[in-house]
Amino acid sequence: MPRRFVVASIVLAAVATTGLAVNAAQATPDARAVSGASAAANRVAPRITVVERAVSDTVVDLGPNGDSSGDLLSFANPIYNSANSTKVGRDQGSCIRTVVGKAWQCSFTTLLPKGSLVVEGPFYDARDSVLAITGGTGAYSRARGVMHLHARNAKGTAYTFRFTVQS
Repeated sequence: MPRRFVVASIVLAAVATTGLAVNAAQATPDARAVSGASAAANRVAPRITVVERAVSDTVVDLGPNGDSSGDLLSFANPIYNSANSTKVGRDQGSCIRTVVGKAWQCSFTTLLPKGSLVVEGPFYDARDSVLAITGGTGAYSRARGVMHLHARNAKGTAYTFRFTVQS
């Protein structure tokens, strides 16, 4: 009887140990996932700041003469580094006038050395705008986030684009 008790104890210990090993192995991926999610949540989204020189902006007057709903703004402009000293890319896109004298709805692509970023959203005539990053190519192929657009002068000939990119 004592021998059976010893054998039973050994078997029970082995089963318990195996069960613990299985539970630990099953917990490892979840622990890694939680650890990865925490790291991702604490990661700062990269910011890219560039300057657009608005040299090609063209408004097509489609409605009544002058500024009217439905007018089209098209552009393909050079993009410079944040110091506005070195050309680093270009952009191209269009906007439709939605609120006369106040707002356009825009969609455009900014082409940079590592890929392109696509944005959509409102462009306001007299204040800063925030557009959604809807995608991209190259290094930005999974990009999401926002682009803050700020006029650098009252003439509307230069704009700062600050992309906050989440991949």
